[in-house]
Amino acid sequence: MSAPAAFDVLVVGLGPGGGSAARAAAAAGCRVLAVDRRKEVGQPVQCAEFLPNPMLRHGNLPGVLVQKITGMKTFLPSGHREDSDFPGLMIDRGNLDRAVADEAEAAGAELRLETRLLELDAEGLVARLKGPEGEYEVAARAVIGADGPHSPVAQAAGLPPQKTVHTRQHTLPLLDAYADTDIFLSPDFPGGYGWFFPKGDVANVGLGIDRRYGEDLGGPLAGLIAQLVERGLVEDRLLGRTGGSIPVGGLRPMVHPGPVLLVGDAAGLTHPITGAGIPAALISGDRAGEAAAEYLEEGDAEALEDFEEDVRDQFETSVSRGVERREELERIWGRPEASSDAPHRRGWIAFSEYFGASAEAEEAVSR
Repeated sequence: MSAPAAFDVLVVGLGPGGGSAARAAAAAGCRVLAVDRRKEVGQPVQCAEFLPNPMLRHGNLPGVLVQKITGMKTFLPSGHREDSDFPGLMIDRGNLDRAVADEAEAAGAELRLETRLLELDAEGLVARLKGPEGEYEVAARAVIGADGPHSPVAQAAGLPPQKTVHTRQHTLPLLDAYADTDIFLSPDFPGGYGWFFPKGDVANVGLGIDRRYGEDLGGPLAGLIAQLVERGLVEDRLLGRTGGSIPVGGLRPMVHPGPVLLVGDAAGLTHPITGAGIPAALISGDRAGEAAAEYLEEGDAEALEDFEEDVRDQFETSVSRGVERREELERIWGRPEASSDAPHRRGWIAFSEYFGASAEAEEAVSR
């Protein structure tokens, strides 16, 4: 095998985090190679495709915005419905990924698709890749892992696997315009929840389940779809399906093992309760690209420490609360309490109870 080609930054994964990282590093003058194992950026889509309003700039990228969302309806096991203001955007996630990748390429990053990371020397920063032309090696001075919840980059850096929830989603015809997202909390979805997200003339209907508490996703999803058909919201006609894993264990103990920076799902930045991950991926990707460029320009590892600190300052409080609430819910799955509303009110962001003290702290105060 010939001597490895040299790059300043290797980005693995071209979702929103990887695209943002590649754009930021290339815009700062780095020679960037960004690889993705898929044939096409953004396909297949493994996402419910909701983006909160603060990420409006990305919603305005070409072809991304599908419709605006005004609120959230949360359904509890008793049947009680809680209505909340929750403005945001339903987007075309594939178009978002492509638009961000196009920005990276316009900034000077080299993109290679159908290219898989086979091996990474996380100390020497030499990667063995396999693309359409066969296997080859590249050398980098910094590596950014934007390669999902089962990140091979994180594994190569010696980090343990993440705790995940499995999801399944069907896309169905939407019968009438709808401006809210519907959330379903139920013992039928242990470790997760069900959702109905309108998207123009279709709807994404799905659920997440922790397979430690329930293996079957097909039966509960069919039941949820039947409810929505009965309400007259969707037609029971499958237009598409997707699914995958979502990390729910919180931030990794370290998000920059040496000159290896992890972003988005690979870093454990996905919200452990809602599963929301697009904003964290975009923000952490931008910051990782900037930090890698600062590190390479100045030769000072403090830029990497600053990345770690910035990520934790921005996300750790919210993510840690989500981990606490998830651990509380884990104690009720398969028990009668899972059919009562109270633990679900503590475990979902639409309720004030979610933002209160942890159950352990409240118990300590009462003693």
